Order: sequence, then structure tokens, then C-alpha cells
Amino acid sequence: MIRLDQISKERPLLIAGPTASGKSAIALELAARAGGVIVNADALQVFANWRVLTARPSIEEETIARHALYGHVAADVAYSVGHWLREVAPLLGGPDRPIIIGGTGLYFSALTQGLAEIPETPPEIRAEADRRLATEGPQALLDEIDPATTARIDRLNPVRIQRAWEVQRATGRGLAAWQDETPAPLLPLADAETLLIDAGKDWLLARINRRFDAMLANGALDEVRANMAGWDPDRPSAKAIGAPDLIAHLRGEITLEAARDRAIIATRQYAKRQRTWFRARMQGWTRHILPASP
Repeated sequence: MIRLDQISKERPLLIAGPTASGKSAIALELAARAGGVIVNADALQVFANWRVLTARPSIEEETIARHALYGHVAADVAYSVGHWLREVAPLLGGPDRPIIIGGTGLYFSALTQGLAEIPETPPEIRAEADRRLATEGPQALLDEIDPATTARIDRLNPVRIQRAWEVQRATGRGLAAWQDETPAPLLPLADAETLLIDAGKDWLLARINRRFDAMLANGALDEVRANMAGWDPDRPSAKAIGAPDLIAHLRGEITLEAARDRAIIATRQYAKRQRTWFRARMQGWTRHILPASP
């Protein structure tokens, strides 16, 4: 386990790790100790309509250190890694050292390896992809993606499959071909300090259970209730884990216990995908190893 006082206080710091692994507490401790702005690198914590359910920093935590790119996007607005890169760029050269923290691996790879400049997907192609994914499943889309891209993407993630299919359908070129023309990164990995939290499976699963129960105790159900009027499951903000399940409960379709169980299972599955992604794609990062059991 790396000691936190061994981390440089001058260079940009990147902190990644699976959900519920305690990233925010580490970032806050480091910011309180040495200064800096805590910058969000989580695709769902950008949305204004979620605080409790996405484990966004609390108002109290935001008073301890400056935070950026949290809760600043409206619920009905699409937000991509390209948007995030454009917003994070000014913070890299600002007066405060950026402490960039999150669990969205694609944000970190785009930041440190560059992002392909792919044209926007036309709405009609996005609608076709949505329809086919819903009616035929992700495998049907995966079967139509070029081999180079298929070998590169996360084939267990329907969102990544759909994105790759849309790029190929809209541009006539595979996502891998676009990625091979990627421009220079905003922050090469060699220019930053890195901290990858490697949490033991049993320890992490226990924390996931406790955290979701704490979310329920701290108002997650009320937060979801406030989103019911304009609820659209196709919006990016609707992907917040637990939101669809608590919506189903509030509509009288399932019990609260069933919604809790579904949300915890979904969180565990997400953490597993994150751990797999980090281990495959972040081998050059410094690991901060947490306990193997609770």
C-alpha cells in the first residue's frame, strides 16, 4: 500500500478505482493536506439531479476543498467524454493543482492517451441503434462491428457496443480506425501522479451493501421521487445505478427490498466491470491496495 504522504504535492494527481472504494475520502484528505481542486471524472456525478444516488461529495465536503465538474449538467442534457475533456482542459493549467478522481475509465484514458475526433452520431442513427438494442440485444450490433474494433472494445458493455456500432454506421469506418488517428493527450501519464485503488472483492462488496443502505437512509428515495415527473430511461442521467429500481418501487411495481437488492446487484456488476477494465488498461498506474476482506 502506497503512503499518501509519498505522493507529489505539485504534479496533477489522478485517482481511479471501483465504485464504493473510498476514492473521494482519499482525494479530500490530500486536498485538505496539500491544497488543490478536486475534479470529477465520473460520468454520472456530472448531473445536477443526483447527489445521494451517485455518491457525489456532500455540501459539507465541498466546503473543505474546491470541487469542479460536479452536478453542473442538467438531467436532460447529453454529456460525453468529449464534453468532459473540453471542460477539464482549463483546470489543468489553473492556479490549483488538479486532483482528478473518478471511476469512469474512459475519461482517464481520453485524458492521458488522447481522444479520437469522431463526428457526432446523427439522431436517426442513434434512434435505430436504440431500437435494435432494445429488440435484438447487443450481440446483434456486435456481430456487425468490424473485427479490429470488436477486439478492442468491452464486449460485455452494451453502451460501448452501441457506440461502436453507431460510429461505423454513421461514418463508414470502424471505431478502431478513428482511434488510431487519436491526437496527442491533454495530460500524458508521465506528467501526472497516479493512484489506482485496488480493492479486495469481499471488502468492496461489503462496502457496496453498506453504502446503498446509507443512501436510502440519507434520502435516495426522495431524490428519485423528485425525478419521476420527467423520467426518461433513455437519458444518460437515468443510468444512475439504483434509479430505475427505485422508480419501479415508487410506481408500485416492486417492493423497496427488491429494489434495494437489484440496485446492489447492479452496483456489484458495475464494480466488477470497472476492476476488469482498470487491470487491463491501467497497468502503468501506481496501485493503492486495500484489504482483501471486510
